[in-house]
Amino acid sequence: MTERWLEPLGLVAGPAAFHAVRAGHGLPLQGGPAAFLMARLIQDGQDLGVQRVAELTGDWDQALDRLTRRPPAFAGLATEGRPLVMGIVNVTPDSFSGDGLAEIDAAIAHGHALLEAGADLLDVGGESTRPGSHPVPPEEEARRLLPVVRDLAKAATVSVDTRNAATMAACLEAGAEIVNDITALRHDRDALRVVTQARAPVVLMHMLGMDPRTMQQNPQYQDVALEVARFLRDRVETLERLGIPRGRIAVDPGIGFGKTVAHNLALLERLPLLAGLGCRILVGASRKAFIGRLGGEATAGRRAAGSVAAALAATARGASILRVHDVAETVQALKVWAACETGSDAD
Repeated sequence: MTERWLEPLGLVAGPAAFHAVRAGHGLPLQGGPAAFLMARLIQDGQDLGVQRVAELTGDWDQALDRLTRRPPAFAGLATEGRPLVMGIVNVTPDSFSGDGLAEIDAAIAHGHALLEAGADLLDVGGESTRPGSHPVPPEEEARRLLPVVRDLAKAATVSVDTRNAATMAACLEAGAEIVNDITALRHDRDALRVVTQARAPVVLMHMLGMDPRTMQQNPQYQDVALEVARFLRDRVETLERLGIPRGRIAVDPGIGFGKTVAHNLALLERLPLLAGLGCRILVGASRKAFIGRLGGEATAGRRAAGSVAAALAATARGASILRVHDVAETVQALKVWAACETGSDAD
């Protein structure tokens, strides 16, 4: 069977996107507001060159349909023309980002503060998965998470960041609505059953291998963007066969999970390739090491400016969900960025 990918190029936004689509020179990326004017044609792994979208033939219709159709609102949350901001709540003493909170009450207070700052939903995790980290037993992970999830789920949509099926099930019972698994439901053989039975929306992330302790040991790819896209396509198709539609799936390229700085930059630059999966795209670049490398900041907690820059780059390339530590800064930047793109103040 022939494998075909279309990689959107020449992205435009605001009035330029509207006029390009109306004139037939562009197509909406996942329903808009961005549009793309050209596309790179990739067939069976071979780059066939770049064409204007108006010149694409019928062989590419299926790929075009997925690229241009607007996916359903993920977990029922409307984006209103901008990405959802997912605030991170780490209930762990050893988070790489410097914001881990071992005390339950402190984690709950932090979650509410992120909501006050403008977060649309919260991602709560009880196990650090930084490079070199050691696993946390599911019983300890659940002990950390359950009181936090129970409280925050009363105020917001909560995602549980875990790779353990028992933790997923317990947190969904406690009020979490979304499962966010860095291993794309591969680590625990019961994870697929838990998610399908609960009919929960799920975030599928790419990582190299399944062990954070070894993922950064000389990661190599021939074409990182295409290999990540293929991996996520295969996982999406697995879930679809089990009855989970693409509208309940978000895909995450896994910035920093088994990638070098060059790999991370390539994934962000070529992020529109993932739009061809017909799922919402989540990007979590916040405070990661490559931002420290690029920005010259060794302390993770002082990488807010670089994190916001990465978030805006992802937004311009089709990200629907931004997983961030610095919520207030990200929300403010998105408002200004959107006003600059459209030439108007939506408020």
